[in-house]
Amino acid sequence: MPPTVLQVLPALESGGVERGTVDIARALAGAGWNPVVVSAGGRMVPELEAAGARHVAFPVGSKNPLAWRRNVSRLLDTVRRHRVDIIHARSRMPAWIALRAARLTGCLFVTTFHGRYGDANLLKKRYNSIMSRGDRVIAISDHVAAEIQRRYGIVPPRLCTIHRGIDLGAHGADRVAQDRVAALAGEWAVPRDTPVIMLPARVTRWKGHELLVNALARIRTLAWHCLMVGPWDERRGFSARLQSRISELGLAPRITMTGQCDDMPAACLLADAVVSASLDPEPFGRVIVEARVAGRRVIAGNHGGAREILAGDAGGVLVEPGNAAALADGIAAALAAVETAGTVVPAPGRMLETYSMTTMCSRTLELYDDLLAARSGR
Repeated sequence: MPPTVLQVLPALESGGVERGTVDIARALAGAGWNPVVVSAGGRMVPELEAAGARHVAFPVGSKNPLAWRRNVSRLLDTVRRHRVDIIHARSRMPAWIALRAARLTGCLFVTTFHGRYGDANLLKKRYNSIMSRGDRVIAISDHVAAEIQRRYGIVPPRLCTIHRGIDLGAHGADRVAQDRVAALAGEWAVPRDTPVIMLPARVTRWKGHELLVNALARIRTLAWHCLMVGPWDERRGFSARLQSRISELGLAPRITMTGQCDDMPAACLLADAVVSASLDPEPFGRVIVEARVAGRRVIAGNHGGAREILAGDAGGVLVEPGNAAALADGIAAALAAVETAGTVVPAPGRMLETYSMTTMCSRTLELYDDLLAARSGR
């Protein structure tokens, strides 16, 4: 009977964790394995099921203590009903529930660190530590792996770096129909014959939108138009403060905040240069890889995943993190390079191999198979 892998995460709305879950489920189904996913549901469930996975809906990520016992019971029922061999936890609260179910059923337990979890106090450290308790612990970048080693003392082979992967075919410039690009250009009223700078990220403080605005104010004499592509986070009123700052600097006519975009491959092709301005180190930096696969120049803070992705890449400019003047200089240099050498700078072969969805999926399935082989004595 083919092995069954159960992935658990809070929900399937959007984001890198969710995308990776669907990608791995599709790879498992393609390899003849049985993929099952437990989450509270979301708009990506139809895509998951079309990929060949079963979805079981309940709030496994609930932090309400009154729900924990019931969620353990539900997960135990799912594990037994689907004859699960491996439980793969992708988030902290579901991981606590999953570990309990794994120990009671004898399933192998895998975790993935998708981020750098803050541990400002002992309670937070305890909560985060669940992600270090897998039979195998996956880091999505070398940066995250180094953090895991420093905090928890885990070393290979139990700790394994499997970089996040993207669909190279979906993001390659030759795979995106021009009418898709033209449709976005029209919708966002992108000016013609003006270099476009793009920041693709949810509009939150830590993604560096205000830093970028301050940097752009320093190069206002240059020709450019900026697209801030991503949904707004209204919970703390940051978007309103950002718009106020843009108006204060007189940049409103030159900056477009697009909101949610469901066609990022086309959006990347509107840009001459893509910015990653995160104030804290990115655990990985998916948008950097996507932009480089599309052949676009990238300006990013010299920390976290950005540093390892862009190392030795002629299409990348690394600048001092959090420094508006340095970011302005980096953008100006990228725009000058566009003027003299053109927009497109092909991504290096090393990047295409390391960060492909195919590589991510094959390495993850190899990890599952190695665990099963070790348990069975193969």
